[in-house]
Amino acid sequence: PGDVQSILDTFDQWCSLVEFISNIGPKKGKILDRLLQEHCPITVLELGTHCGHSTVRIARSLTIGARIYSVEMDEGNTQSVCCVQVELIVRVSDEVIPRLREDFSVERLDLVFMDHWKRCYLPDLQLLEGSGLLGEGFIILADNVIFPGAPNFLVHRATLEYIQGIRDGMAEITFLGIKSSTGPGLDLV
Repeated sequence: PGDVQSILDTFDQWCSLVEFISNIGPKKGKILDRLLQEHCPITVLELGTHCGHSTVRIARSLTIGARIYSVEMDEGNTQSVCCVQVELIVRVSDEVIPRLREDFSVERLDLVFMDHWKRCYLPDLQLLEGSGLLGEGFIILADNVIFPGAPNFLVHRATLEYIQGIRDGMAEITFLGIKSSTGPGLDLV
């Protein structure tokens, strides 16, 4: 009890041996862990809480004072999430993103983890771009961009800067500012 790695391992074993439940899993989870260690985000937006697997993984890596705003549209999926650093928001993402500043006093996002409805990736990214909450060095990590896929999300990124294929199906994006005809854009690595 209370051992975060034990919780994650037990969940992964259950999903592997008993019943598949969609989650980031141990391999792609290491990518998320690396980003959290490298960037030490203070304010994280998680789109798609589901059963809280990624929420737990993110929370264990955050420093004191950091906060996760975890958005899940299905209240039934949120019963297992409970953490001091987590603000659980049970609403659809396109309602939450425009209201982060007003409803939750969010001034800046450092990292967004997208693992919700793939068709929402692009519209939510566009809402984030227009929100005024993205600062230089802001990171987006989007899961399952290859399968089941979020092709419009990837194409949108390609038009702003460049795109590099990622075999594990995740996309890491670094915000360099809103792109003008000659200025920086989002970088997909």
